[in-house]
Amino acid sequence: MTPAELQQTFESAGTHVRLGRAAEAEEAFGQILSIQPDHIESISQLALLALRGQRYATAIQHFQRAVTISPSPALCANLGLALAWAGRLPEAIVAYQRAIELNPSIPEVHFNLGHALQQDRQLEAAMESYRHALALRPAYPQVLNNIGNLHKQIGQLDQAIAAFGELLALQPRNASAWLNFGNVLQEKHQYARAVKAYEQAIAHHPDFPEAHFNLAHLLHGTGSLDRAAEEYRRALAQRPQYGEALNSLGNLFKEQGDLDQAIECYRKAIAADGKTPTAHSNLVYTMHFHPGYDMPAISQELVHWNARYAQPLAGQMPPATNDRAPNRKLRVGYVSANFRHHPVGRFLLPLMSNHDRAKFEIACYSDTFVTDAMTARQRACADLWRETRGLSDAQLAEQIRADGIDILVDLTMHTDGSRLLTFACKPAPVQVTYLAYCGTTGLGAMDYRLTDPYLDPMDAPTPHYGEKSIHLPRSYWCYPAPEEAGEVSPLPAARNGYVTFGCLNSYYKVTPPIWSAWYEILRATPASRLILYCPEGSHRQKIVERFVQSGLEAERLQFVGRALPAQYFQHYRRIDIALDPYPHGGGTTTCDALWMGVPVISLAGEISVSRSGLSILSNVGLAELVARRPEEYVQIAARLTGDLRRLADLRAKLRQRMLQSPLMDGPGFARDVEGAFRKMWANYRTRISGVSV
Repeated sequence: MTPAELQQTFESAGTHVRLGRAAEAEEAFGQILSIQPDHIESISQLALLALRGQRYATAIQHFQRAVTISPSPALCANLGLALAWAGRLPEAIVAYQRAIELNPSIPEVHFNLGHALQQDRQLEAAMESYRHALALRPAYPQVLNNIGNLHKQIGQLDQAIAAFGELLALQPRNASAWLNFGNVLQEKHQYARAVKAYEQAIAHHPDFPEAHFNLAHLLHGTGSLDRAAEEYRRALAQRPQYGEALNSLGNLFKEQGDLDQAIECYRKAIAADGKTPTAHSNLVYTMHFHPGYDMPAISQELVHWNARYAQPLAGQMPPATNDRAPNRKLRVGYVSANFRHHPVGRFLLPLMSNHDRAKFEIACYSDTFVTDAMTARQRACADLWRETRGLSDAQLAEQIRADGIDILVDLTMHTDGSRLLTFACKPAPVQVTYLAYCGTTGLGAMDYRLTDPYLDPMDAPTPHYGEKSIHLPRSYWCYPAPEEAGEVSPLPAARNGYVTFGCLNSYYKVTPPIWSAWYEILRATPASRLILYCPEGSHRQKIVERFVQSGLEAERLQFVGRALPAQYFQHYRRIDIALDPYPHGGGTTTCDALWMGVPVISLAGEISVSRSGLSILSNVGLAELVARRPEEYVQIAARLTGDLRRLADLRAKLRQRMLQSPLMDGPGFARDVEGAFRKMWANYRTRISGVSV
């Protein structure tokens, strides 16, 4: 091929590229390289064609060959781009750095280097690269956007707000920038400004499902449930298979007490995105509240969850090599997103405060997003505290293994912030679940679950639990005295002339079977009232309508909404008798009611979550307030309502009963749990040594 023919072939190949005929272009460039193997322009064009076609390995091969022949800044930068898109970040970073060595004045290369460094979690270096790019081109929108997101990632929210402010001054119609700006404002708790930012994103780009979703998520979190539902539906209208929106809409329906629609949304979310376990965990957890699902049905769903998400992780870590000495000091690790003022955080505090530090070394792995005074108290109880937000499940498992944890305790199960996939990696030789709710994780790698003789009778079969049950001898719970509670008030009925019932549990626990019992109780006590926790929204009117249809006057039903702890405890000053929901009874709310002098009537069922009232009331000597049948539940309420003297006496003495009960024996409870840990460790030593017992 003569030089003229070679040039003609190259021009012809260029025409094919412009017309989108990639195969013809590649053939022409190949002809040139068969004659002139080092024809740099043809190699570069082949690399670019492969890159556009997402054939990253081929693109990398061509760019590497081109760089060897002629290491220009552009070729090194393009090699970095191909490597980054292929996920080979360390090599991409080297390629970008080589391009900058050859020519440090190209802002795009500094930007791409910063982006690769940010993806590789080299955050300080990423920020430095972005600043170099901005110095070379002060009005660089993409850099300002990434700087804003990077500041947000490392918690520098004010700097992030400033960066997005600069970006929006340059591009006021940039919908993505408005979205990112809203995200920072939301994390800064500037909710009104965040709503306006999301609305701006939607105004400039109406077909923007992420903006509708983020707006819905913010509205949902701040209690505007009706408008949040509208925005979730708009996001789903634009992207019907939007798994995250389906899951969140399910959470909203659950909060409104519509468990059927919640479960339907979770199933749709699982179908849309079966790679992440969140919606499936929400489905499993919600089934515990729905009276239509028994333990076999829940267990079967857990089998599916375990097979889909957990089993693929089995065997990825080598067997533990922990010292197996029988009586040595054990390292216990607690994993939670709720080391804060939360039911889990509250009930955990007596255990953490009373651990025998001579015999147990305590580590905490905290995914806690918003910390508070409770966080500080728990942190003071730990020998090792690790902030784990941002770590993947695999990275957290590696950290736990490196820390030499002997017994790893899950405190979340299938609730929000679950780290069960870390446990699926088996980073500790002994793994146990406790406290989130008394059930089963379904996780094959979870060895034990803690319970007590009331939640799970000692002689009752437990075929649907994946873990082995370890019974604490007295109580599953240990309750710390809440500082915000204040003193016990006089009996409200003595002042009002009528009895006030109350249920301050999450509304999704209030199901049709228990409503039927409540209607009977209220009909049997014509002057009585019911105070009910329920978030604000149009669903409240539906509750009132059903209430009236049952033959009861609307004014006998009063709602309370979200409240700070001090205000929440004040509600108990208006309540004479608390009504435990069914099938998932209260735990924290039951203890809170008793602490405020309010007796609780409970209905015990077959599954452990329906027996929490039995456990708590038995431990304070009030097992007679626990019914086994709905009609008995009504009868207990009628008897208690008809004896105001007994009600007043109970109210005056309940706090002292609590203080003298196992429910508030922190040191004794810690010894019970530590005894369970020692039993688990002994079982592990026996199993690992191959001795049969």
